Formats: sequence, structure tokens, C-alpha cells
Amino acid sequence: MIELVRMRKRDLRWVTAIEQMVFPEPWSHAVFVSELSQRKGRAYRVARVGKEMVGYVGLMFVEEEAHVTTVAVAPEHQGRGIGTRIMLGAMRIARDKGARHVSLEVAVGNGRAQALYRRFGFVPVGIRKGYYQLVGEDAYVMWAYDIDAPAYRDRLARIEAEEARRA
Repeated sequence: MIELVRMRKRDLRWVTAIEQMVFPEPWSHAVFVSELSQRKGRAYRVARVGKEMVGYVGLMFVEEEAHVTTVAVAPEHQGRGIGTRIMLGAMRIARDKGARHVSLEVAVGNGRAQALYRRFGFVPVGIRKGYYQLVGEDAYVMWAYDIDAPAYRDRLARIEAEEARRA
């Protein structure tokens, strides 16, 4: 059973360890501390299975829009539906906070993540050239629109039911 709980400073040792394993340009401990200190306009959660941290997600809110600032699953837990559970939670948080649309960036070469985001209704709308500077990789800018609509609520319910059948 995956539980999504508020990220705290004491979680950052594990968060930054996952960050280092997953991203070619990981956020520093200081960046996470800065994000957590901004109570308004941010939501950061860690995903736990029992006491083990298996992933996390961050959201930033500006008016009716949310932006996924970071999302990751520990490498040893990937491919088990944890990313889907994290995104279900993230999209519900965005809806609950009044977001109508959600954006994110994803590496052009990360087809697995793109497939996950498409499942949640994200579509590519542009490219940020050289977004990942150290590795020289571009990023797709993806948006999910009208997440406040009944049809999107139904999409989330379908995804959740599919995941429950797999469990």
C-alpha cells in the first residue's frame, strides 16, 4: 500500500538520495529546503510503502495552473505502478487546490515517463532546447488541460480502478 504524505525536512536525506540516482542534474538539498519553506503555492509529498520512501512529487501553483516541479521513483521500485500512484495523488492535489491545468517538463528521451504522463492526459505542446544542460538533452513541455472537469475526474477514477485490479 502506497501512502502519499507531506514532505518534511527530515525526509530530504532520502529524497536527495533518490534525486541523485534518478536525475542527471539533481536538485540540491538547499533547493528542496527552499521549496519546502514556501508554504503558499507549493505542495511536496513523499510516497512510502510502510516506512520505506519510494518516491516523491512536488507541485507549484500559480492562479489556476499547477506545475509539476519534480517527480521521481527510486530506481529499485520503478515499474511497479508507484509513479502512477504518485501522479494520481498529485493530480488530486492540483484539483483540490483549484488548478484547472497542469504542466511539466520531461526529457525527450524518457519515453517511459512520457507514456505515464500521457495516461494522465498530458500532451506535448513545445520543446525546451537544451533544458538538461549537463547532458545536452531537450525537454518536452507537456500540459494536461481542464483537470477540473467531470471528464478528468472520470479519467482519474478509471486509472485508479485499473491500478486496483493490478494490485
